[in-house]
Amino acid sequence: MKELHFKDNFWNNDITSTAGYDSIIQHLNDGKRTCKEIEDFMKARASIEEKYAKDLLSLSKKVCGHNEMNTLKRSLDVFKLQTENVSLSHLQLAQTMREEAKKLEEFREKQKEVRKKVEQQMDALHKQKATQYKKTMESKKTYEQKCRDKEEAEQTMNRNASTSNTKQQEKLFSKAQQAKMAAEDADRMYNQNVNLLSKIQEDWQKEHVKSCEAFEKQEAERISTLRNIVWTHLNHLSQQCVTSDELYEEVRKSLEQCNVQEDIEHFINLRRTGDKPPALIPYENFYSNQRVPAAPARQPPQGGRRGPLPVPGNAEGDVVYSTIQDPAYSLIRY
Repeated sequence: MKELHFKDNFWNNDITSTAGYDSIIQHLNDGKRTCKEIEDFMKARASIEEKYAKDLLSLSKKVCGHNEMNTLKRSLDVFKLQTENVSLSHLQLAQTMREEAKKLEEFREKQKEVRKKVEQQMDALHKQKATQYKKTMESKKTYEQKCRDKEEAEQTMNRNASTSNTKQQEKLFSKAQQAKMAAEDADRMYNQNVNLLSKIQEDWQKEHVKSCEAFEKQEAERISTLRNIVWTHLNHLSQQCVTSDELYEEVRKSLEQCNVQEDIEHFINLRRTGDKPPALIPYENFYSNQRVPAAPARQPPQGGRRGPLPVPGNAEGDVVYSTIQDPAYSLIRY
């Protein structure tokens, strides 16, 4: 299938029309706007990545497992370290995106300068062509009018050839000659303007072809550049995912070395306080174990002011009283 090109498909039957050229320019302006939109998109994404990186870096500095010990502590330290490395990788990604956006901006400005030169030259040719076309049409109108004047003068002269006198005939002849000369001058002017317009039109057509080729080349470069930039942008994002996964893999490897039993034994060896339990607490009866022993009984005074008790006689009919032979007995209870 034959390839289509700008130079073969943006002409117009009207010599003064610039519709085809204007259509190309409009398309190029839309493409320039697309470049700016993608550029702004990448700059915005870079700002998001930078903010995320800074927040992640701040998070990695927070206390996390400060009181842990042994293998789990080492794993948590690796976890924080790799989180910090992930944040730094995102910061690098943000810088890379800004560099890509800068390249796109430079490409857009470069195309702008090339287009500006082509457009200025084409605009000058369009104005020159329009001016010459207007001048040619006016000279054509003048030429046609002069031809009609010439024909009318000749017809008047011929009609009055047999009826007018010599003086009148000379006057009509002179007028016819003047009209003929004016028609011939108008013809030469009209012919010159047509030839000049043809030359201008030929130059414009050649320049139009060159412009179409230049614009088509720019359009191909723009599409290719945007495609490659977006492709590269996605490669950077994919590489960031790979980098993050590699950093997270270090955390997973560290966690594989985290030994539950080892950490438990490490804590026991570090903080042990003894290997024997306290003695059992016995039952202690309040009365038998905790009461203060009673004081020994006081002895009555020996000898002294009283003599021994009299021994009563047992007369018949009297009540018999018991006597206590124990000399230590006393009625006084202590």
